[in-house]
Amino acid sequence: MTQESSHAADAASASGVHRVVVIVDENSNPFELGCATEVFGLRRPEIGRDLYDFRLCSPEPRTLMRDGFFTLTGVAGLEAADTADTLIVPNRPDIEVPRRPAVLDAVRRAHARGARLVGFCSGAFTLAEAGVLDGRRATAHWQWADSFRARFPAVRMEEDVLFVDDGDILTAAGSAAALDLGLHLVRRDHGAEIANAVSRRLVFAAHRDGGQRQFVERPMPDLRDESLAPVLAWAQERLDSPLTVSGLAERAAVSPATLHRRFRAQLGTTPLAWLTGERLALACRLIERGESRFEVVARRSGLGTAANLRTLMRRETGITPSAYRRRFGSQAS
Repeated sequence: MTQESSHAADAASASGVHRVVVIVDENSNPFELGCATEVFGLRRPEIGRDLYDFRLCSPEPRTLMRDGFFTLTGVAGLEAADTADTLIVPNRPDIEVPRRPAVLDAVRRAHARGARLVGFCSGAFTLAEAGVLDGRRATAHWQWADSFRARFPAVRMEEDVLFVDDGDILTAAGSAAALDLGLHLVRRDHGAEIANAVSRRLVFAAHRDGGQRQFVERPMPDLRDESLAPVLAWAQERLDSPLTVSGLAERAAVSPATLHRRFRAQLGTTPLAWLTGERLALACRLIERGESRFEVVARRSGLGTAANLRTLMRRETGITPSAYRRRFGSQAS
């Protein structure tokens, strides 16, 4: 990091912008580093303000990335991890090689002072080795699930999900799930409207629920009309209507059983779960745009009643509609 950018980062931190720090260690994966940079590190002029103060740090002045693809230099030292509000830990393909003691100590210090910890892919091994995952839920790439369980039996491994949000510690499965978790964090920090803006910039799906399967079966497309895109677009324009699974199937000109199979194969979820997620996302956007009457929010999003809205929001976001309005509503600072 240059002297100028270091000063800018210090100024951002002083102004209260949430600081995200990524630890990069020897043999780290470039892809997940790129995901973190794309989500947290880029300026967002279309939003009009900085969402995060982003820094990279490493225990060594020169860090050889995975398989010697390139060498990373010019980033902050490991002491930068002690300034993080969110600390993203190293993820590497060599899961059997112990992590550096200095890196593990930095993770433990961050956890002790209340920083949010994030592991992408094999980053769960770093967190578990640091001892902060004992008794907690976590995930990692499905191909390493058995190895993870054998080494860290005190951790509750959930292998068939995209990511796990366990409050102050979050973990994502391999590769593209890092983007899903990154956007989930943006949504948690700044609301659905901002997360949607970031996802549009990334040309990436705004929301895939963490509970979706890691491995989505995608048979070779024989028929172009098997795509769910038309029926999804049709439903998204009618979320306030009494849509049903049988209605979606009729629109797609298939049986409900076939519709379920296509949703499982193409989206890794069920029609009803997708529909509920879309309605909840719309409800969040309505609240962010200033609608204060929860009965109206529930009706316009297709969730029916304010009671159902409260139940679903608490289940999916961890907070009530009132708390969401205070945090992300149009009057929120």
